[in-house]
Amino acid sequence: MTLVPKREYLLLLAGDIVVFVASLWLTLALRYLQAPSQALFNTHLLPFLFLFGAWVVIFFFAGLYGRHTRLFRSRLPTTILYTQAINMALAALFFFLIPVFGLAPKTILVLYLAVSFPLIALWRVMLFPRLRSGRKLKGVLIASGPDIAALASEVATDPNSPFTFEYVVDTSKAPSHEVIQHACRVAEEDDVSFLVVDFSDRAVSAALPIVYDAAFRKRRFALLEASELYQEIFEREPLSLINYEWVLANISASRTYDVVKRIIDIAIALPALIISFLFYPFVYLAIKLDDGGALFITQKRVGRFQKPIDIVKFRSMSGNDQGDYGENGKSKLQVTRVGKWLRILRLDELPQLWNVLRGDLTLVGPRPELPALAAQYNARIPYYNARYLVSPGLTGWAQLRHDRHPHHGADIAETKEKLSYDLYYLKHRSLLLDIFIVLQTARIMLTARGS
Repeated sequence: MTLVPKREYLLLLAGDIVVFVASLWLTLALRYLQAPSQALFNTHLLPFLFLFGAWVVIFFFAGLYGRHTRLFRSRLPTTILYTQAINMALAALFFFLIPVFGLAPKTILVLYLAVSFPLIALWRVMLFPRLRSGRKLKGVLIASGPDIAALASEVATDPNSPFTFEYVVDTSKAPSHEVIQHACRVAEEDDVSFLVVDFSDRAVSAALPIVYDAAFRKRRFALLEASELYQEIFEREPLSLINYEWVLANISASRTYDVVKRIIDIAIALPALIISFLFYPFVYLAIKLDDGGALFITQKRVGRFQKPIDIVKFRSMSGNDQGDYGENGKSKLQVTRVGKWLRILRLDELPQLWNVLRGDLTLVGPRPELPALAAQYNARIPYYNARYLVSPGLTGWAQLRHDRHPHHGADIAETKEKLSYDLYYLKHRSLLLDIFIVLQTARIMLTARGS
């Protein structure tokens, strides 16, 4: 079960389409300085209907139909602007390649971008939150641990959350009889419509018969696993709520998925590698003019099933980082001036397309780690070696969602958090998710948000 009503996504989609159509009408009015006639509007509406469908898909891959966390909402206007710019480029290509409609609306497309951006931003930032149901679902959270504390805090401090916790019971502090008392209150109170528990918690076991009885006496009631709600909120797995049984049950290999993904890797990496050769002379000149050092570096990394692989990159540091950081856990190497920009634009990773063709890497997967660091993390972080079930990737869910990766140093805490995103990807991996990650990575490259 999800606590986010599906009708909200339908309302968001319907509102977007209305804004698309209204923006077209206003654009034509501005272009011709008068209200457009029905014939003029219909002439433009027909081809734009095809574009509206494509734009909705672009919105989906930009995450605009996903769960709007507080962090996402803070970036919403920028995301809308970039997405609409991509949509306008797609529209220009559409009218150029399909001249059957007899339109070449260069001015209209520029005006449309100027009109549609503020309208979509107004709809999504100001109007849509006000149209959502004002009545929040009330529930009870019974569990313990740092991830539970983070979940409770996020729900309590997010005014746009569609639900709230009436009370939170910390099972590490509350005795069993108090847990049972709260379960009884859940059964009796009509306005409490869901209960979130950690089924692996012993304190919850004694209360389950009462909860079970409540489920059959209430008109609306749901029992949710705490880890499932956590991953819906944070889009990562709660490491304090999972165990080895969870890993074995939720993470497995799929032969069909692997074969299809391998075909897609080759189909994308081969032309991308050929196109990338255009950048090589410029990167070579930049590096030579900067410090005169080597163009490429080769590093050992840990691949699928913990097999060693050699990856090739453009050199972005003063030397070749091998992960041997000594007692302070930090590299003595420095990122060069050119290397900084290679990383921001993600150009330093272009030679790794060759690794994708060889099968050492895949386009989407966990980040390939240096052997020295991988040995540390394997020894100190539970479930870390689950990452080796799949091939490491050029980009991945953790690379998108976790922007505090410990570059050129060992950091157990940050790597644990990064692992929570890797485990989320391993559980939910699919071709659709892979496409989403690739498109999000392309957006980051185009907007120079690399690291």
